[in-house]
Amino acid sequence: MSGDLDLYQQLVLEHKRSPRCFGTLTAPTHEARGRNPQCGDDIRVQLQVDGDTLRDIRFDGRGCAICIASASMMSEAVRGHPVADARALQQRFRAVLTGQTEPEEADLGKLVSLAAVRRYPGRIKCALLGWHALMHALAGAAAVEEDPDIVVDRDPGVAARPAPNGAHR
Repeated sequence: MSGDLDLYQQLVLEHKRSPRCFGTLTAPTHEARGRNPQCGDDIRVQLQVDGDTLRDIRFDGRGCAICIASASMMSEAVRGHPVADARALQQRFRAVLTGQTEPEEADLGKLVSLAAVRRYPGRIKCALLGWHALMHALAGAAAVEEDPDIVVDRDPGVAARPAPNGAHR
């Protein structure tokens, strides 16, 4: 098990050092920003949604290693997949971090490397911040389960704007 833990720690550090999908989209169709005032993590998620598919995703901002690594792994895991799959993955990931589901039962792929965060309650919000922003971006004005310690801002002008024909990278 110690070898697995080392491998997982290396994966998290790799995603912190070289986050995937980091940056901005030229024509996002959906966008939301998540901030954790308690620790200073601040992540913006931008999406290009085409029908029921999350064609592209980018995130930017600042945060601790867990926050950035989680947003990076999230972006890799959901890009190019149906929106419904992204929502289901978020629910499974959240259930693991909150102790409702065991990691080996959740089918998380590389995200399982963040399962150890559940042993550190103060860091769970760090790992979930990008996911909160993703869910708010996808929901637009619809209700999303709120965390009172996380502030999420939506850009209603971006979320309400339809995607231009063929606008995805």
